[in-house]
Amino acid sequence: QVRLVESGGGLVQAGGSLRLSCAASGYIFSSDLMDWYRQAPGKQRELVATIISGGVTDYANTVKGRFTISRDNAENRWYLQMDSLEPEDTGVYYCSAVLNRLRYWGRGTQVTVSS
Repeated sequence: QVRLVESGGGLVQAGGSLRLSCAASGYIFSSDLMDWYRQAPGKQRELVATIISGGVTDYANTVKGRFTISRDNAENRWYLQMDSLEPEDTGVYYCSAVLNRLRYWGRGTQVTVSS
C-alpha cells in the first residue's frame, strides 16, 4: 500500500520561503519519477517541478530560479524548497510519484502567500 504525505505548508508573506516535504511509505525508491503539483483557487492543477533518479530536474517557467526540488532515496522522501514566494504561488501543493508505471498522490498541503 503506497502512501504519500506532504508537510511544510503554511501562511507566509511575499518574499518569504517555505520547504515542503513528501514522505513515502509502502515501497523503496529505485528509478522513480517524483513531482510537485499545485492547484490555485479557480484553476486547474499544474506541474511545478519534477526530479528523476540521478538528480535531473525540470521546473515550470513560473517558478524556475525560485524553487528547488530534491530527493533523499534512503528515506523515501523528497522536497520542494520555495524562495521568493509570490501571491500567485498560493494554492494546494501535491506531491506525486510514478512507480512501475502507476502514479500516486498525496493529500495536499495548503500554501498561502500574502502581499
